[in-house]
Amino acid sequence: MTQANFTALELRRIRAFKTPYGIQKYLDEIPYHLANTAWSPRRVLREGTAHCLEGAIFAAAALRVLGHPPLIVDFEAHRDSDHVLAVFRQDGHWGALASSNYSGCRYREPVYRTLRELAMSYFDTYFNLARERSLRRYSRPVNLGRFDTYDWVTTENDLWLIAEHLCEIPHCNLLTRAQEKRLNRIDVRNFEAGLVRHRSK
Repeated sequence: MTQANFTALELRRIRAFKTPYGIQKYLDEIPYHLANTAWSPRRVLREGTAHCLEGAIFAAAALRVLGHPPLIVDFEAHRDSDHVLAVFRQDGHWGALASSNYSGCRYREPVYRTLRELAMSYFDTYFNLARERSLRRYSRPVNLGRFDTYDWVTTENDLWLIAEHLCEIPHCNLLTRAQEKRLNRIDVRNFEAGLVRHRSK
């Protein structure tokens, strides 16, 4: 599968993004939703809303249309929700696209030499509602091309198989146990800034 499963109109909409940042701007413009769904990129385009997993999968499909591999990375957290982002490389450096209910857990410019550097750039903006810094682990990139036989780009079925795969793959630790024990809570100003446009059930 290359781009054949998108309609001509869908392809025009995605090509109009032109750059990874254009994809991110689209994700920022559509509302974040809290439903227990795992929509395909086609459904995200149609519904005009996405949560973290759906935003990452959509961004990966859009990156593929723009000539990048469709890669996603999973973050694991302590006492918090996991986070998924689409990643891309320019000039040998990593950047990321994401939908998030927290303002600091979205786009990253492609300036990070390693995936660990990229993951650590989220550390101070990744916290739970108890103001605890919660990011702990990151996965290696998953190329969603492995799911092409499941028609992941345009299916009307939920893509729980991708979410399940992310739960099963190895993750790399970001902190030692000693570092985890010494962590302080996020200060109130950064906490409030991170909750700009935050939605709760």
